[in-house]
Amino acid sequence: MKTHLIIYILTGLMCWCYTLTISAQDPIPLQLQPQDTLRNPDIHLQHGARPIMNAVKVNNSMPKSFRNTAENQITNEQLLYPIFDKLAHGTEPVRIVQIGDSHVRGHVFSVAARHTLENAFGSQAVYPDEITYKTDALAHETGAPGIVYHAIGINGATTTAFCNEEKVKQIKDLQPDLIILSFGTNECHTRKYDPVEHYAQMDAILTLINHYIPDATVMLTTPPGAYVRYSRRRKVVNPRTDTAVKTILRFAQDRELPVWDQYNIVGGKKNACTNWLNNRMTQRDQIHFTHNGYTLQGNLLGEAILNAFNNYVAN
Repeated sequence: MKTHLIIYILTGLMCWCYTLTISAQDPIPLQLQPQDTLRNPDIHLQHGARPIMNAVKVNNSMPKSFRNTAENQITNEQLLYPIFDKLAHGTEPVRIVQIGDSHVRGHVFSVAARHTLENAFGSQAVYPDEITYKTDALAHETGAPGIVYHAIGINGATTTAFCNEEKVKQIKDLQPDLIILSFGTNECHTRKYDPVEHYAQMDAILTLINHYIPDATVMLTTPPGAYVRYSRRRKVVNPRTDTAVKTILRFAQDRELPVWDQYNIVGGKKNACTNWLNNRMTQRDQIHFTHNGYTLQGNLLGEAILNAFNNYVAN
């Protein structure tokens, strides 16, 4: 009897001490529980591995004032279907890494694309960290399934800035399912632009990615367009952008890669640059874009991926 009484008293003291310890700290957060794997689609399995899903809602952010625009779609989008399969199963994160130049480094273009995808599929896979120009744009995972969107940009970068083993291994550490290469503006900014050299640069980085990250899908994007200085007081549309875009598209076709052709979607050789300029979405240098301009670019990229997803659902 005395033994039971002593055990009872000791147990009570231990619980009391534990309570004091907890109350002296910040409240312990509840363990994060994975939410529904996707926010909008209705998912279930039937007779096999591929889920049956509903299409997601896709906005159309293209301004009505933009002239000569094209359908916002991804060429060779069927190459993204294995990624959509993984997303549909909802058992693990689907990781996207976008790398590029200052357009990506600004953390507006890429973050807008990320938010567009999260609005469709849910944001439970990442913590809601604030991303600014002073921070990085690497997502911090919660462990839940869903979209994880990372972005790495370097001011003034061409494709060669990432064409080394160290940079590619850093990307590998993020375990990407999809790598988006967003370059081209700086390649063609110089009058010495050489499409043969540009093609070889893309081939070099693709070779490295295929070697170190063989399971990742690589998607290209084309640059939005820019102006160059013609004289001290005059700027003109960069005449080399169109050639650089054609080089990127040819490389994507030769290597059977998906490509989001932003340049031609927003107006092409005739109107891409004037559409940005006339809608006051360029900065004074007429190379970089305003917050609204980059947000529009990110929204369009995200919407193009969602359009491809809906085609996947339909097929």
